[in-house]
Amino acid sequence: MPEWEAVIGLEIHVQLKTHTKMFCRCENVWGAEPNTRTCPICLAFPGTLPVPNEKAIAWTVKLGLALGCEIAPRALFHRKHYWYPDLPKGFQISQYDVPLASEGTFTLPTAEGDREIGIVRAHLEEDAAKTIHVGGSAGRIAGAEYSLVDFNRGGTPLVEVVTKPDVRSPEEARRFLQLLRQTVVELGISDAEMEKGSLRCDANVSLRTAGDPGFRTKTELKNMNSFKFVADGIAAELERQRKIYESGGEVVQETLHYDPASGTVEPLRSKEYADDYRYFPEPDLVPVEPPVEMVEAMRAELGELPSARVRRLEQDVGFDLAEGLVASGRDRLFERVPGDRRAVANVLMNQFAASGVVPEAVNAEELGKLIEARETIPRATFAEALAASGNGDFSAERYLGEAAISDTAELDPVIERVLEANEPQVASFKAGKEGVLGYLVGQVMRETEGKANPKIVNERLREKLRA
Repeated sequence: MPEWEAVIGLEIHVQLKTHTKMFCRCENVWGAEPNTRTCPICLAFPGTLPVPNEKAIAWTVKLGLALGCEIAPRALFHRKHYWYPDLPKGFQISQYDVPLASEGTFTLPTAEGDREIGIVRAHLEEDAAKTIHVGGSAGRIAGAEYSLVDFNRGGTPLVEVVTKPDVRSPEEARRFLQLLRQTVVELGISDAEMEKGSLRCDANVSLRTAGDPGFRTKTELKNMNSFKFVADGIAAELERQRKIYESGGEVVQETLHYDPASGTVEPLRSKEYADDYRYFPEPDLVPVEPPVEMVEAMRAELGELPSARVRRLEQDVGFDLAEGLVASGRDRLFERVPGDRRAVANVLMNQFAASGVVPEAVNAEELGKLIEARETIPRATFAEALAASGNGDFSAERYLGEAAISDTAELDPVIERVLEANEPQVASFKAGKEGVLGYLVGQVMRETEGKANPKIVNERLREKLRA
């Protein structure tokens, strides 16, 4: 069988959080009562005319600059025609061959070096309304009893970022999307929350034999609403295509839905081509010519981008922790918290992450004191302190007085009981499977209600198991 190579291109839709919609003055809010943020313009009443949102244009320029794109001196809006109930005009005002931003490069840091993901364009358009399918399976139209349309979302400013087919694995797609999402959030232009739909991702997926410079038929995966589902959906589609090719078949160009429950992909419809949309310039809008002053003002607001920070922090804590800190947005707190760099990073990516505390609310000096004393504080107390670290009056001093149990005379009887009760794990450890040590440590911590010093427990367990 041939060696296969994945060819993946992503289309990411970013809802801009401007105060008003793209071409009218309706309030742009999420979660409002259905169909209460509408007007004759976004509902396409006859005779109404669109007026562009200047801030949306500026923010698209800003994102384009962050993606290393060229900013067009003159961009056009087009009409993109299709016939769905969520599009009252029968067309979407979008951009086609003359977008605001094009020909960029997004740097994706990896442990082996930087990967350059090409950006075809970042174009500005209006979002469609939201269709809600009632009944059926998982909210899909197939099998639904009926469908409802909420026009609050219709007309929301939306930037579509289209990559070149440079992504080579499902995991790379996930990591790219997470870092792009963090970039968008830091630019201040969107909340970029997949669960709310302010960040959405479609994937164009195909396979080719390794070393082949050409492309085979691609399919489009839609409706993936988490980073994990994006990676899982792409992996499922790559496997489906591999089986088709290796059985002598041919892949058909179509749009697919990924079902997380079954881990499979199913056809939605045949894939449209650009000609199917009958693009032509929007006659009710003049070309957009971003002023030089606007472009430079947006450039001045960029600051250090997440990709660059991963590389900088990698020198202190290694690549994996650096990437995790930046992608999660905890790196700013990391840089404020004093103490051993790896210890701080590990706590922020593990116990602190589980606490649900907003990093911006934390007193970094007090958190540093807490992390420094983490091995002398009972685990339960440490978790309680982390959960309280976002309170305005948080002080580490209150928790530092509770010493963890470090007296071996007190711990040894507990350890002996745990070893006697877990003979299979003891045998596995002695046979060379040292990974079970974590399980035994956990049992001791449970017996002591989280009050034992885990470092001492670890050391004493090793001594007894090797005796």
